[in-house]
Amino acid sequence: MQAERAGRAELDAAGLTDPELRAAYTACRALHAEHGRTYYLATRLLPPERRVDIHALYGFARYADEIVDDPDGAGGGRPRIRLDELDAQLTAALDGASLAGSRPEVLAVAETARRHALDPSLFRDFMTSMRMDLTVDGYATDADLAVYVHGSAAVIGLQTLPVLGTVVPRAEAEPHAALLGVAFQMTNFLRDVGEDLDRGRVYLPADELAAFGVDRELLIWSRRTGRSDRRVRRALAHLVARTRATYRRADPGIPMLEPVSRACVGTARTLYAGILDEIADAGYDILHRRVAVPNRRRAAVALPGLGRAVLSRGLELARERSGLRAPVRTPSPGRGA
Repeated sequence: MQAERAGRAELDAAGLTDPELRAAYTACRALHAEHGRTYYLATRLLPPERRVDIHALYGFARYADEIVDDPDGAGGGRPRIRLDELDAQLTAALDGASLAGSRPEVLAVAETARRHALDPSLFRDFMTSMRMDLTVDGYATDADLAVYVHGSAAVIGLQTLPVLGTVVPRAEAEPHAALLGVAFQMTNFLRDVGEDLDRGRVYLPADELAAFGVDRELLIWSRRTGRSDRRVRRALAHLVARTRATYRRADPGIPMLEPVSRACVGTARTLYAGILDEIADAGYDILHRRVAVPNRRRAAVALPGLGRAVLSRGLELARERSGLRAPVRTPSPGRGA
């Protein structure tokens, strides 16, 4: 009941009154809460009216991901057709066509795209990467992987940026937002390497693995037997270090965000990077188990973030009451700009 009340309060704060849209955003919020615990926790630090749009972006991305990751479940045994149907619904919705019969995730994300003038090309790039998952099971080089990661992760950072707001021209913050999305995605690849192997995929560059004497067969052997290998541990340590460097390159973007959004993004960054700490603490022996940031550590990170978020929100309200102008939120060059 408390979660339902919080969800209604978010919808009210965002000015969403249409019953069908409210139901669609509620469905996205539920997907986010169930599948994106780390990011969902960080999103709680945003002002209520901004949370709904993050839920919508996550919910749509998650549903598309489920189609390709669970082809017999969400994919209905025909993942390519399901993905094409989803893409057609989204394209029509972004073009302003009738949304009757569309998935709730499409209804919500299309409304969020309209509210924030999101560039439609970001959604096209995302769907391109989702289609790659239907045919590509590995990447020879980091440059090859970067093509996939641009659509699956960098564009997510770019989509969320207009929702979060910036205190600098948006173009200045965009490279950092894209890098943070990539860092999150690489963290997921490292955490989920065993599960991805079960799906027949490897999201780690083959040439960088080969530099340590690692290939797909060795990864499969380690996954199947539950035995560790020094070569695998060294390769994973290298990739963890490289991902940490990506976080550092993304970090200058956090102060570029509006103050009310910094606690959310900073907390998400700390919690996701904490997954890398857990991987290191496990001695990089993660192919047969999934590491996670313990709840006590998540709380220790989130609670100070909540204090910062409340303070920033209070300062923003005080500024509004005094008649001072808030930072300018520059529109993206997408639809409606």
